[in-house]
Amino acid sequence: MKKDLFSGLSKKNFDLKKFKELKRILSKQGIVIKRKPFSSINFRFDEFKSLYLTGVASFLIVMFSFIIPLSVDIDNQIASNNDSKINNSKADFEKVLSGESIDDKKKLDEGLDLSNILEDVFKFDELPEDTVRLSASTIEQLFKDTNYSLSEVRRTKKVKPIRLSLLPNEMKSIENSGKRKNLFIKIILPLVLEENNRIIIDRKKLFTILNKNKNSKDEIKWLNQKFKQYGVVNKDLATLKVRMDIIPVSLAIAQAAKETGWGTSRFAIEGNALFGQWTWSGEGIKPAGADTNATYKVMKFNVLKASVRAYQRNLNTHSSYKKFRFIRAQLRDDNKKLDSLKLAEYLDNYAQTGTEYTKVLKQIIQQNQLKDFDEVKLLPLSVKYKNII
Repeated sequence: MKKDLFSGLSKKNFDLKKFKELKRILSKQGIVIKRKPFSSINFRFDEFKSLYLTGVASFLIVMFSFIIPLSVDIDNQIASNNDSKINNSKADFEKVLSGESIDDKKKLDEGLDLSNILEDVFKFDELPEDTVRLSASTIEQLFKDTNYSLSEVRRTKKVKPIRLSLLPNEMKSIENSGKRKNLFIKIILPLVLEENNRIIIDRKKLFTILNKNKNSKDEIKWLNQKFKQYGVVNKDLATLKVRMDIIPVSLAIAQAAKETGWGTSRFAIEGNALFGQWTWSGEGIKPAGADTNATYKVMKFNVLKASVRAYQRNLNTHSSYKKFRFIRAQLRDDNKKLDSLKLAEYLDNYAQTGTEYTKVLKQIIQQNQLKDFDEVKLLPLSVKYKNII
């Protein structure tokens, strides 16, 4: 973003002309500013700038997502990479945001195709380690401006596709436990729903294939990919059917809460590790209290989303959770809802505390009314965020 676009917008020396110019550029992107500048208490300029960037990024993702409803990644617009191709694309992207043309022949108003730029700049699965982390106050302001509240989610059973890549550093310093839990759930909820949606789409495709007498080459190729993804060595369709299923939202949130202390753990902040998964060979963080001879580490991820995906893969493939998957399949066969309280009983192998761990999970689910989120749907990105700032 050109620096002079934001010059003169500080609270101390506010330039109304500059602010109007900013509103004009935003309006070209279909985003309307309704808030009066610096009207809210302790609303700092750097937060205003962050919210501006997140608003534009959200709008652009809406415009260029055609195939699978992806969630809005709040942090990606400021990600950088040493690769020259990505740096060039990012530079072009920033020119577009500032209303400049990339060259003399192409202008923003002429409908410039940004799909290649977005592909390079917005890395949904892997982000550079230097991705900027939003503060808790900025995230709270974003949620407020997009009318994202858990009470509304509980009422409507719908949640907006706002996805954050990193937890705020201040999670541990939020003294009010209710406020901390609320923020944690709002960050994690869209991530779990998005991954569940991916599985639901695959599951529907699997059942379509199973109902056919003869499958095409593309379908067979897809099946082979899924056999590999779910670790089905003998290519048994019945096993794939059992493994390819969602984790109830309430159970996933409860485990993330337990493993991270509601987002306050070092593993969650430094390594985006929401579920405390161990690794003996991959990149990870060594626990402070671990034995000196211990070779395991807590698995580390570039983004929160990757942690959620790894967690679902773990429960859906590891032999320790075979009984969990069997009970889940039984519930499906009996046309019953996936009951997180019942399924939690079969996660005693997840922690060294065994059955005590499952009791804690059920307690977290019940005390925080997490089952309210099991029927929640993730809104598609076709929903326009005109008032994101």
